[in-house]
Amino acid sequence: MSMINAYDANAATAIPERERALIARRERLLGPAYRLFYANPVHVVRGEGVWLYDPDGNAYLDVYNNVACVGHCHPRVVAALSRQAAVLNTHTRYITDGILDYAERLLATFPAGLAPGAGHAMFTCTGSEANDLAYRIACAHTGGTGFVVTRLAYHGVTSVLAGMSPSLGPQQPLLPNVRTVPAPDLYRAGGADVGESFAAQVRAAVADLAAQGIRPAALLVDTIFSSDGVLSDPPGFLRPAVAAIREAGGLFIADEVQPGFGRTGEGMWGFARHGLVPDIVTMGKPMGNGHPVAGLVARSDLLRGFGERTRYFNTFGGNPVSCAVGMAVLDVIEEEGLIGNARVVGEMMRAGLRELAARHALIGDVRGAGLFVGMELVTDRATRAPATAATARLVNALRARRVLISAAGPHANILKIRPPLVFGREHATLFLTAMDEALGEVAAG
Repeated sequence: MSMINAYDANAATAIPERERALIARRERLLGPAYRLFYANPVHVVRGEGVWLYDPDGNAYLDVYNNVACVGHCHPRVVAALSRQAAVLNTHTRYITDGILDYAERLLATFPAGLAPGAGHAMFTCTGSEANDLAYRIACAHTGGTGFVVTRLAYHGVTSVLAGMSPSLGPQQPLLPNVRTVPAPDLYRAGGADVGESFAAQVRAAVADLAAQGIRPAALLVDTIFSSDGVLSDPPGFLRPAVAAIREAGGLFIADEVQPGFGRTGEGMWGFARHGLVPDIVTMGKPMGNGHPVAGLVARSDLLRGFGERTRYFNTFGGNPVSCAVGMAVLDVIEEEGLIGNARVVGEMMRAGLRELAARHALIGDVRGAGLFVGMELVTDRATRAPATAATARLVNALRARRVLISAAGPHANILKIRPPLVFGREHATLFLTAMDEALGEVAAG
């Protein structure tokens, strides 16, 4: 979350008394480490599809939430959860059918190098746990401990992953075995080949690790580079960097917590756009449509060696209720054609935003894949100077129109647009209309 778009207690005069009382209670009970979105935070009591509702019944269009990937409170998912919770919920040290059925179905969505027979699935509760487990597997397999991540990456909140997530801010120090590289930003590349430039940065990071006596273990990236500003193009730009880390003896870990499960509109997984097969793929958030289920898929040889050296157990990871929920999410994605919907509606949204750019000079770039769209705002298109303050005003102007969104990137000037995959053309039209109005308001001061 960009703090510039967050709730500001000093600007709270417009907040209704009911919500002010809740905010005060929240601060008293939960403490100062939690954050709220928007200058006027949203009080939600119910969700359905692409909508969130406040206590007065007002509907807010959710254009941000990739967690509820098949829509808030999808009846198919709710029914699967309720049905399994009424029968059995336990851990993975008993033999149960659900985890095997789900693992088989999940692995079948992967390419040959990770599909059943070549890959295995392991389950956790959160994406942070999944990335933490991937870290351990990579270190065990390579004998190295060095990791390369992008300069504004976010990969989780465990002690290890927080130390590999520079987007958490300068107060969160990076681990000494971690090196950061600039993300491959086509908009600001000046005509350079972003794939080759990114690979060169990875090689330099590996060389710097080696100079400190640290062997590389892995390159870990979110394959849509969401925290870095939604960097999607050109497809295939990741291949040279992956080749570079493998030449150095490291692995490639694809963090699919945000781009996975059909969001990019070109298949189930964001890495597929780059024509490569990762060594490890981590998953979370949308995997359970909000229910806490996550996991990873890895080459079977990696897990064979890891399992021989290490006992792994996760009490709630892969429990029957979570597996039933995960299976229902896969059912909905397939049966409702949500990957195709992400492609078609995403194309419509990007085209609509580019049309708005003809009237609103704040829009510098529109990019993305499927229903993961980035819109970069600039104060000057020639210099591409980031419009950080204007972006914060735009986010809050949209919230005032009951459209929920947020910003990302090194200067918090890139709108991160990632609605539930059930987002339709009619919702995209509502969003574009609100965006047009809000941009006009911000430009007018």
